Amino acid sequence: MIRFMALVVLGIPATIWYASRIAWAVSRGSENADCVCAEVPRAWSRVLLRIAGVRVELEAEERIDAKAPQVVVANHSSWFDVLSLAGFCPGPYVFVAKKEVARVPFLGFAVGACGHIFIDRADRNLAVKSLEIARERLEDDGPSIIMFPEGTRSASGELQPFKKGPFVLAIQTGADVVPTAVIGARDVMRKGSLFVRPGTIRIRFGSAIPAGSYGIEQRDELTDRAWRALRDLRASAESA
Repeated sequence: MIRFMALVVLGIPATIWYASRIAWAVSRGSENADCVCAEVPRAWSRVLLRIAGVRVELEAEERIDAKAPQVVVANHSSWFDVLSLAGFCPGPYVFVAKKEVARVPFLGFAVGACGHIFIDRADRNLAVKSLEIARERLEDDGPSIIMFPEGTRSASGELQPFKKGPFVLAIQTGADVVPTAVIGARDVMRKGSLFVRPGTIRIRFGSAIPAGSYGIEQRDELTDRAWRALRDLRASAESA
């Protein structure tokens, strides 16, 4: 509980400060707005991780190609999955976040201003529009798109069935899918809990799956392949 209170007391001012930097750069149309949007989320995430007493280790980060569009699909059991990836995922990236994040004061504006994408999974039409925006970003800019295909945090930590959206997106753009195992985040903070425990989070990037070899009618096959790959990647990382 002490760590959680520290995150509230120190994290809220930090969030306001970093969000204000983004707002200032974007509203002025600053020439370095893109750099601010690339650097500030990393800095903000690392500050919160430091407050929580969390260390992040990367494994096989060379599997992220900073010059090519990729769809990074990660397991999701804690808010610290997001912070660890935001702070340490190599290269440029864009998150696809649930729509509720847009309502968070300061943070929601900063996330949207930097081009991260909100998705409403309860409304299929809006969800399709969000994926269309992600497709355009992959085709135009080539950042990694980070998605949590389980759709919500796993309370048990077990890998849940995947939504098909990320894999349809990969097939449409020809982007590789990179299964990504986040290990230890649930030990730091579990779904529904306010207890934050210091610890180490490991992010292990798996071998890229070339989605360009799949047709849209094979989306279920690609989804299943990615689920199995992430399941096996987690198992190998946890036993290491």
